Amino acid sequence: MTLQEAAAQADALALEGKERELADLRGEWGDEVEAAARSADFRERAVAFRAIGQFRWRAKEELLRRGLDDGSPAARGSALLSLELLSREHPSTVNSVRPLLHKMLVDEDENPAVRRLAVLALKNGSAQRDTIVLLEGLAVDDGAAGDLQRPQQAWRKG
Repeated sequence: MTLQEAAAQADALALEGKERELADLRGEWGDEVEAAARSADFRERAVAFRAIGQFRWRAKEELLRRGLDDGSPAARGSALLSLELLSREHPSTVNSVRPLLHKMLVDEDENPAVRRLAVLALKNGSAQRDTIVLLEGLAVDDGAAGDLQRPQQAWRKG
């Protein structure tokens, strides 16, 4: 079984509420996730960062933080997907990396998909004035892509 397949299995176990089996699977794949997150191959790093969310692995949030600074847009996007998933039940996950997410938006990450994912992750954090101001600024900015405006508007409703 590959890490990607194990992560899909972990996601299914999490959705079924099978915590014991999920914990066992985490124990089996911990070293592989760590190794893949440090790989020279961006594809392996992307799989590892995505797997952290699928495994619901809150203990590996520090790896996700490193993933947000990764040189590969695919790896950053995978880290953001996991961050968004983990933060649905725990806003502290987003709150702890809020400055990095703001930096992605203010410094305009070169990849528009990564910026959109950063906005989606921010919607799960607690409402803070600096985030609201930033997202409102993106929404009215003439240079902002239309698809960056829609997630911001959805975030304000949530």
